[in-house]
Amino acid sequence: MTDKKNKGALAAAYAAKRPEDVAALYDSWSDTYDADMSAAGYRHPTICLALLARHLPRGAAPLLDAGAGTGLIGEWLAITGYPQVEALDISEGMLAQATRKGVYSALHCLALGGPLPFADDAYAGIVSAGVFTSGHVGVEGLDELIRISRPGGIIVLTVKNTLWDAGFAARIAEIEAKGIITRAEETPPYVSMPGETDTVPSRGLVLRVS
Repeated sequence: MTDKKNKGALAAAYAAKRPEDVAALYDSWSDTYDADMSAAGYRHPTICLALLARHLPRGAAPLLDAGAGTGLIGEWLAITGYPQVEALDISEGMLAQATRKGVYSALHCLALGGPLPFADDAYAGIVSAGVFTSGHVGVEGLDELIRISRPGGIIVLTVKNTLWDAGFAARIAEIEAKGIITRAEETPPYVSMPGETDTVPSRGLVLRVS
């Protein structure tokens, strides 16, 4: 399990109210984040990688790792055949760790939830693991990810049940009914970190953009 200090960091991240608070917390956590999350049995990156590989052809490019953190998924994407991946994260400290892995073609220090400085239809695929959760990004971050995805492109994301039940599920159903996206896959709910005391489940979603 994570030690007491970083259990506190996780709780603080879930409780954060402002983007700058989230950024500062992750900046201070970045040096030990990979080891701490490994010890907690962090499942989101593995599940997102499996979902992406099932729905997006090998070699598709470019991809965006939205909420890349230290680059956990980016490192695996490079190994599994996705050679051009960009990273987006709110924390400069986390992106500094991601830079050291040398797997991203570009890095963007930006917050999700508002307008993004990317062109329409810019990405063949987007993956966002552990971002749509308490204290981070809500349903307001979804529309921009759809806008910057190509028609036929794939968005893989995880959603914590607290958000899912508070409007995310309804928004997914609404935009699916409008033909904007198709829900290609949805996992059963699962606990993202079995080594932690937070047992509120999340689910993985695969959205195909129309």
